[in-house]
This record gives sequence, structure tokens and C-alpha cells, in this order.
Amino acid sequence: MHARILLLICLLTGIVLSETKGSPYQESTGTTGPSSADTLDAYSDKPIRLGLAAMASVTSNKQVPFWMRSNQFGSVPLDGPSLSLIGNIGHNYSLNRKNKLTDWGFYVEPRLNIGRNSELILIEGYAKGRLGIFQLKAGRSREIMGLVDSTLSSGAFSVSGNSLGIPKVEISIPEFWDLPFLKGILAVKGNFAHGWLGNTEVRNGARFSTVNSYFHQKSAYARLGTENWPFRIYGGFNHQVFWGNEKEMNPTLFKLSVLETYKRVIFGQSYGGDDIGLPRSKVGNHLGSIDQAIEFDAGALRIMAYHQFFFEVGGLYHLNNVKDGIFGLSIANKNFDKSTTGFRLKKILFEYVATKSQGGEADAKITPSGDEDYYNNYIYVKGWSYRGENIGNPLITSRTYSRSDLPMANEFYINNRITAFHTATELAVSSWSVILRLNYSLNYGTYGTSPLGHSLNDIRIPSKPPYFQEEKQFSSIIEASRRMKYNTMLNVGFALDEGSLLYNSTGAWIKLSKSW
Repeated sequence: MHARILLLICLLTGIVLSETKGSPYQESTGTTGPSSADTLDAYSDKPIRLGLAAMASVTSNKQVPFWMRSNQFGSVPLDGPSLSLIGNIGHNYSLNRKNKLTDWGFYVEPRLNIGRNSELILIEGYAKGRLGIFQLKAGRSREIMGLVDSTLSSGAFSVSGNSLGIPKVEISIPEFWDLPFLKGILAVKGNFAHGWLGNTEVRNGARFSTVNSYFHQKSAYARLGTENWPFRIYGGFNHQVFWGNEKEMNPTLFKLSVLETYKRVIFGQSYGGDDIGLPRSKVGNHLGSIDQAIEFDAGALRIMAYHQFFFEVGGLYHLNNVKDGIFGLSIANKNFDKSTTGFRLKKILFEYVATKSQGGEADAKITPSGDEDYYNNYIYVKGWSYRGENIGNPLITSRTYSRSDLPMANEFYINNRITAFHTATELAVSSWSVILRLNYSLNYGTYGTSPLGHSLNDIRIPSKPPYFQEEKQFSSIIEASRRMKYNTMLNVGFALDEGSLLYNSTGAWIKLSKSW
């Protein structure tokens, strides 16, 4: 399958592929917590950086509104009235990195929430070292995987920064590296990682159990065009897998060694067949995206258009779910920092998210794997989640946050067929920085709660009523921040949910932070 995916990438982008972590321009993000050292200030001449923040928040209806909890890297307040204390300490790479062959850094960020109950969360904790263009990193960190606008997007398909980071060891080329002798015309970046998911609930027929599972991740991206060219083209793919302890799940039929299993995980090879007694399928839960983007400078504007194709159980191999994807248009003001006017627009984003097809329509091409059923998985009971939180785009809704009276099949994500319109902007008003996000979605449940039912090869698996109807949802947030004296920052915001998918709720917060 991977060979065919690589061929599809080349046809779509027309460029050689290599690797990336994050979007072409990775920037800080997050509403309710300090930003990562890697995303906000990856290089500094300060030996040690310290930070402390106190945040008071309140939410209604025993709910945390969508944009207060989504794409926050797990740094989320409790529902109702609560107080949060957030600290960080870190050491960054040197600003003079080009003159240094080696460098090192670390970052730790805990968060204490106090409210209806108390919880202490490690948002980030990692150490890293650099040798030339290569980086070795171990621990938990903020991460976005895929070509999207990293500050304003509704969320990348594979890894959006919605959940806590999965602890892992990673080797990467973290920044685009110009291939020698090409004068910057072609640049590559990427990662290869092994992670630990911890105890994971799995299903084997009618039997449920808990096993220790692992996380595999790799990606490959390239940039065509130098930073000085008026346009640049990006393309590549990312691939993630949940796997591990398959023999414990099925001790009588699964015969592969750990090394043989890992090989099939890396290359997406299947296992099973009539001679073994197991249905033939890939080892583990595989998921990823194939991404393309074009970025060009138009006077004072930098414009980036991007698109993500989704792959999970095999539909993209047959070009069966190409109607789905994330389509984005980001327009940035290159002269923002030079302007001194009272109102300054920094960036605006328009995004369209489509996941309704999944290659499962009545007239869709018949494929061995049937419809994609995004983020749900038969073996991994809570699908594409870490500690119960969606790893990918948060618009796909788990039963944790949806209204309890909505129809649901035996699936963790009860709503993965959506059409969503998302817009966001970042601007300055006087001395305040303001971010506004608006999202409107039409939601159709899953094929398991549709009259069509799920599909597998040429078989339709009928579902019983009641069926999931079209549910409309609007979610918004506005946040404002300003720098004050003594390296302090004030941040305030308000969020609103209104619709029939999520419970209606509002939320507000005020946060004061200081750095040393």
C-alpha cells in the first residue's frame, strides 16, 4: 500500500518527498496555557527560562466549551469555576546555532487545576539534543502533524494538538534542510518516532482486556523553492500506528515475533489469512494524511493554500474517499510588525473540513475495507484517542462530549461524518493582540447510525433506528492578550457553544503570567 501512496503523492505534488513535523511555518498556539519552548521560542541566548501563570475560569452547564478544550495540547481547565497554576522551566538551543555542531535543551511544564476536584497534569516534559541537522528528543511535547495553519486551523487530521502529547523517543530533521548543491531549491525535514500509550482497552471478539500498547510515527515532506522565491510548494505524508502485545490479545492465532510485528507496522503490511485463522488485515491501527500546500508572496501578503487527504483502512488506496479532506486558505500580513496603526490584521484563515463520504455512499466503489469510519477501530475500543481525548481533528466527536440523547452505535466516536466551515483571525487592536475563531458544522453521525449502515467489501451491515439526523453546531471563542510591565502578560477570553450536537455552554477566563 505504501508504494501506491507514495506514487499518489508524487502525482499530486510533482515533487520529491522527504519529512516534516508540523506545518511549514510552525508558530505558538494555545488558549489556556503557556506555549511550548519548541513552538514559541526555540532559540535563545538565555541559559534558563522560567515562567509562571495563574488562571481563573468559569464555565456553564457543567461543560467546558469546545474552543476552551480543543487543540490546547491537554492544557484545559475544569468545568465550572476553577483556578489553574501553570509553571514552566526550560533551556533552549542557542541563537548562534549555525556556528555550533551540537546543542541541547529541555522543557518542563506542569499544570495544577483546582475546582470541583483537583488534578496535576504534565503538559510537557522532554529533553533534546542536536547534532548538525539531526535532533534526538525524548519525552512528552506539544505537536501538530501535517500541513495546516498551526495557529488558527480547526486541527490537522492526524495529530492536531488536541490531546496531551504521547511520550516518545524521536529522531528528526526538525527544520527544513536545504539539500546540498541545489542552492536551497529543494529542502526536506522529518521524523521517526517510537512512543508509549500505556494501558489501552482492546477487543478480541466478545472479550475485552487491557494491554500495554505502543505508538509508531513517521513522516516525509519536502519544500520546492527557496525562502526568497515568490512561491514555494510543499508536499508529503505522515503515518501513525497504535500497536503492541498482539500475542496477548490473541495468544493462539497470532504467531509473529515482536521484530516481525514491528516490520509490518512500519511498512503497513497485512497479516492473517485462511491458513492462519485470522482475518487478513494490517497489524495495528493505522492512520495518516497526504498533504499538499502552495505558498506565495503577493506584495505585503503571504498566502498559503493547503489540502489534506486522509488514509486509514485502505480507501485512499482505491481513491475511494477523495471527496473528504481539509481545505485551507491562510492569508498573512508580512508588514504586521512594521505597522504602528491602532488596528492591524496579522492573519486570517478560511478552512473547509469534509469527512462525510468515507467511501461509504451507496454508489461508492466497492473496496475490501469498506467505509473508513474515521478514528473508530474495532480492536482499540477508544479508537484514535490518548487518555480518552481525540488525537486528531476535534470536530470529530466522541461520546464524551456529545449530547447523551443522540443515536450512537457501539463506537467511541459517535460523529465522524461532518461538513464544517471554519474561519479564524489574528489581529491587534491598540496594545492588545486578539484571536477570534468561528466554526459552524453539519453533523451526520457515523455509517453505524445511518440508514446505509457500514460496508465491508460488497457487504452492507444494516443499522437499526433511531438514525442520526443532521445536527447543527456553532462554536466560537475570542481571546485578547497584552504585554505589561516586568515581563508580565494579561490574557482574557470568552467562549460559546450553541447547537444540537454539544450541550450549550459558555466560558470565560482571565490569566496573568510572568516570565524570567
